[in-house]
Amino acid sequence: MDLDTADRYLDRIGARRPGVPDAAALRELHRRHVEAVPFENLSIVLGEPVALDEDSLVDKIVHRRRGGFCYELNGAFAALLAAIGYDVRLLAASVFGEDGTLTPAFDHLALLVELDERYLVDVGFGAHTTYPLRRDWPEAQEDPAGSFLVVDAPGGDVDVLQDGVPQYRAEPRARRITDFARFAWWHASSPESHFRSGPRCSRATGSGRVTIRGDRLIETVHGERTETTLATDEEILAAYEKHFRFRAELAERVSALRPRVPTC
Repeated sequence: MDLDTADRYLDRIGARRPGVPDAAALRELHRRHVEAVPFENLSIVLGEPVALDEDSLVDKIVHRRRGGFCYELNGAFAALLAAIGYDVRLLAASVFGEDGTLTPAFDHLALLVELDERYLVDVGFGAHTTYPLRRDWPEAQEDPAGSFLVVDAPGGDVDVLQDGVPQYRAEPRARRITDFARFAWWHASSPESHFRSGPRCSRATGSGRVTIRGDRLIETVHGERTETTLATDEEILAAYEKHFRFRAELAERVSALRPRVPTC
């Protein structure tokens, strides 16, 4: 990624190129990214191709002002960070299920940034951290999204816990974005993929989170959660435009996926 493209990306998230690529700037970039670029599966449910090459990621997130899932969001953010001077690597991660079992490696893509300390960076895990996590910090790390722990796991891996609940296990080895292509394809194509269960779109806000899941609008403001049913296509379209600034054409395509109530 050249610096002109990086500057367009920074404009997309409402940020400026930092004078020094340090921890303070990384925190600010991370926060702005999760508040500006949504975690969403709309390409998958609309049958759009999912591509992980840098040009495709930049086109989708920067030029078309869309979001994506972990491979897209963290893949694009890694390219941005590298372009403006950060030492960043891609990490393969396994996700913990509700029963405590782990999915295969490459089920999630996270990032590691090397500064004076090492930081786990993740703008692609949905309702996750607002700020990077210190990779080698043994104590709880407080974040607007909860209390996080990074603990050692076998083989040099680390587990990330949110409010005491294991979220995922990240490997230490640096990977290439192409290493994740097979799993990205599976999540986009398999009938067993939870990403194909219906449209969802979510981003952090300065006071909580806003999510559209199917025909439901879910807003959390200072810990207070409200849920509203979007009863018509017009309400769904307006919600996508208001909360995610999606173009009307995309919002209309998504609203067409709303379950229809039989009339007879």
